[in-house]
Amino acid sequence: MSTNPLKGWQVDRGQIRTIGTDLQRPECILAQRDGSLLVADARGGVMRIEPDGRQRLIVPVRAEGAAAQDSFADRYVMARGSLPNGLALMENGDILIANWGTDSVELLTTDGLLRTLYSEIDGRPIGKANFVMRDSKGRTWLTVTTRTVPWTDSINSGVLDGYIALMDEKGIRIVADGFGGTNEIRFDANEEWLYVVESNARRISRLRVADDGELYGREVYGPAELEGFPDGFAFDAYGNLWITLIMSDKLIALTPDGEVLTLLDDGNAEATARLNRHFADKTLTPEIMQAARGPLAPWMASLTFGGPDLRTVYLGSLIGTTIPYFRAPVAGLPLIHW
Repeated sequence: MSTNPLKGWQVDRGQIRTIGTDLQRPECILAQRDGSLLVADARGGVMRIEPDGRQRLIVPVRAEGAAAQDSFADRYVMARGSLPNGLALMENGDILIANWGTDSVELLTTDGLLRTLYSEIDGRPIGKANFVMRDSKGRTWLTVTTRTVPWTDSINSGVLDGYIALMDEKGIRIVADGFGGTNEIRFDANEEWLYVVESNARRISRLRVADDGELYGREVYGPAELEGFPDGFAFDAYGNLWITLIMSDKLIALTPDGEVLTLLDDGNAEATARLNRHFADKTLTPEIMQAARGPLAPWMASLTFGGPDLRTVYLGSLIGTTIPYFRAPVAGLPLIHW
């Protein structure tokens, strides 16, 4: 393979631009072929942003989203109201939503009709629905971060109650569990491996994927523990795994040979050090977490490759109101909806 294009490269802060205004909790971003973006929105729906910046909020009439005046504890710890988190695009343009606030999987149609697909698995509440993803066979994969209430207690306790569920013609079922804060998941180019962010355990895991969707052969991919809490990630065409570290607000890349590269550091060094001390001591509080953030994409949560050549990187966040983006030296790995 040729020289890794990320070696020696970092994001030029002077080249960072933004798109979108007055967004609420733009956690997940789907980039479409026409240049538009579909962005999760805390008002209970999805914001569509056109390439020229025009915005249209797709939200159900009866959506009970978090109000802008809600306290940090209500909105981010107790997850009050509807909080769309992960998004996945259906063939007809409808949007699947992993709703962090309602603990459910929802379907939002292009004309704004919303229905709940699943709120339970095997007779038990789903828990903190985090991320949804479609595969080439038309199946939907769901991650659940934890069933602990409030979810922040799962960080200090170290409980491994996160899991991955599969939705297909058989319904919904758990196919892997025992994860430390399951977050985003991604396939490799051939859908042979499923990569898993374990936010609370600060690591990336992967599992082999059988034809019937069963998962096996779990192993840690890369360092046993990263320097922060991984949240979102995506592969580029070279095989580098780009990873956001939430609260530390750092963008790193894990190369195919296991090297960790820092691409962008937007965190507050003092707040990050305090965050890490309390994580090690199992004494994290919402107040300590809230203080750790950077100005660019506060609580940097996700990244998406878009643009006509898949070389534009968009950064999602939990506290930001706009979306930073920049050009990368390598294209992202195409996703299913491309």
